[in-house]
This record gives sequence, structure tokens and C-alpha cells, in this order.
Amino acid sequence: MRKTLLIIAALMMMPILLSAQKKDKNKNAQPQQVAEQQVKQNNNIMILLETTLGNIKIQLYDDTPVHTNNFVKLVKDGFYDGILFHRVIEGFMVQTGDPESKTAAPGQQLGSSGPGYTLPAEIVPAHFHKRGAIAAARTGDQGNPMRRSSGSQFYIVHGTVTPAEKLKAYSRYGFEFSDEQLEAYATVGGAPTLDAQYTVFGEVVEGMDVVDKIATADKDRADRPTSDIKIIKASVIN
Repeated sequence: MRKTLLIIAALMMMPILLSAQKKDKNKNAQPQQVAEQQVKQNNNIMILLETTLGNIKIQLYDDTPVHTNNFVKLVKDGFYDGILFHRVIEGFMVQTGDPESKTAAPGQQLGSSGPGYTLPAEIVPAHFHKRGAIAAARTGDQGNPMRRSSGSQFYIVHGTVTPAEKLKAYSRYGFEFSDEQLEAYATVGGAPTLDAQYTVFGEVVEGMDVVDKIATADKDRADRPTSDIKIIKASVIN
């Protein structure tokens, strides 16, 4: 079966793509409880992910209201309880949110399922793929030119440190990084080649040591951990 990892030769990027093996019949449907036209300001909403390897506390952003409100709704509905981290790549990211993973057999390839709808992109230049960033997975540009996000799958950036001079060289491909980005990528690290392509809607504020454990877990050829790592419970804590 084809892996979900794709490489864009020009930048040697590793996009966070949902599997194209199964297409969601309702991929362009809207979430029933999240109207795109309604903008709700969420002041520092915090989510606690209790995982089998420890707790991760994340903060959701105010200026990505569709993604933030949708995530909060799914958390309150218990959608993420029991879901696996189904794809982990050390130095890049850890991905979760596929509801089929709750009952997946060992070795089953995951990454193609969701809640039955997608979300409009909310790509905000101020939010970038620094270490600990939370962003929405999506299908590739060819079949998804508007870069709509999965309704449930997301990833946490593990990342690597990239020298500023190397990042500046990306400008030939249309990448222009701010001073803040250059400093962050050169110090704490991240996944800079994903910027401006995926919606970043939050960040880890506690528990990056847990993300480190998840990212470095033993895995199979499809990047799924050989021993299941799951979100035991997700809760809104603020």
C-alpha cells in the first residue's frame, strides 16, 4: 500500500497529507455545529491531551476561529478519546486524529478517515511551524487547491534546527521568512518548509518531552508506532 509521505523535490519537503486511498464522500460538507461565518473569540483556550506516554497541554489561537471552535467541539464530544498517534517522524512531526485508529488492527495503515467534513484554510502568516506548533492535516494540492483542512486530523511539530542562512536560500522558491521565524527555526527548530501551506491553529505549552517520546518511538514502514500510543482523554481546561 502506498505510504502517505510525499516528497516535493525542489525543497525536499515532507507534507502532512491524508491518505488518498479512500476519499471521504462528504469531504466538502460543513461541520454541523461550526458555522464558517461565525467568528467567536476564544481567549487562550487550553486543551489537555492525556496520552499513554504522558500529558500534553496545548493552547488554541483566537485568530483561527473555525479550526479552534471545531477542535473544542470535538474534544467536548469525546472524539479524540482513544485515538492513536498513527504517524510519527522524528525531527518532523507526530500525527493523530483518525477515528478509524480507535479500532485499528496491528499494522493497519491509517490516515484516511475523519469526521465527514473538511474546514476552510485559515493560514495566518504570524503562525508558523516552530517546534510544538499544532496544525491541521489535509489532502494534497492537486485534489485540494483551496488547501482545506481535515475536520479532525492534526499534527504536532517535532522539528529540527535549521540555520538562518539555509532558510534564506529558500527565498529562490518563493519563501520569505520573517526575523522571528529565522530566529525560532535556528534556535528551537521546527518544520519551515510547511509554512504557508497548512493551517497552524495552536501550540504546545507543556509536555514537549512527551512529544519527544512519541516522535522517537519504534515504528513500522508506514511510520505507525509498533506499540500503540493513544490519547486516553482530551479535555478543555480553560
